[in-house]
Amino acid sequence: MRSRTGNWFECKIRYEKTMDDGLQKKVTELYVVDALSFTEAEARIMEEMSSYISGEFEVNDIKRAAYKEIFFSDADNDDRWYKAKVQFITIDEKTDKEKRSNVNYLVQAATLNGAVKHIDEVMGGTMIDYAIAAVAETTLMDVFEYRKKEEKAEKPEYEE
Repeated sequence: MRSRTGNWFECKIRYEKTMDDGLQKKVTELYVVDALSFTEAEARIMEEMSSYISGEFEVNDIKRAAYKEIFFSDADNDDRWYKAKVQFITIDEKTDKEKRSNVNYLVQAATLNGAVKHIDEVMGGTMIDYAIAAVAETTLMDVFEYRKKEEKAEKPEYEE
């Protein structure tokens, strides 16, 4: 489990998809990209999706994602994305009252319980008191992190 902050943008892509029964259907899918601006987000999602979609597609919508951080999993079966609202609990020294501040995260997991477990793994390593206020499955298809050009290049399967 690794976490990563960034400037996340949610992008809706509309294209014609071949369904399991062989019929073509127009679908809209949601993806997240790491980018510095709306312009870069559009360019990045077009670049990423061009290798997955044969034919035409359009970017229907781009908006800033409200995630402070994304928790990525390396497990093969963690193929879903969950939006989590975590409350950080602090005590106001003047009034001695409990104060809660909400932070949204995106968590990659196979199940809702797995998402909660992943949150506890990451947050358990911190000294801050927290409570998981909500966890809900999203319709996100995938998240594309920013990678440097050198990281994109495939390493040879074997070296000579």
